[in-house]
Amino acid sequence: MMMRMWLPSVISNAKQVLKLQFSKNGQGVPKGHVAVYVGEREMKRYVVPLSYLAHPSFQDLLKHSEEEFGFHHPMGGLTIPCKEEAFINITSELSSH
Repeated sequence: MMMRMWLPSVISNAKQVLKLQFSKNGQGVPKGHVAVYVGEREMKRYVVPLSYLAHPSFQDLLKHSEEEFGFHHPMGGLTIPCKEEAFINITSELSSH
């Protein structure tokens, strides 16, 4: 079994690519992207390409979200209840394809 090692700089760069600052009125989601809230306690907002939604590993995150929240998301948008680091690892892998 191959073990992956993530360098702090890789994770930091992925955060900078994925995380965007938004105004309170919800502006800032570019065409072809969707905003999601990620975290177990403190939610952070990320913007990801719509194409990620079709990928099996991202669909696993969405399924977990559906099991936990149903169609009522506490943040008013798509909420993914996972560790931020796990989300970044998945989206970093998707962005390299």
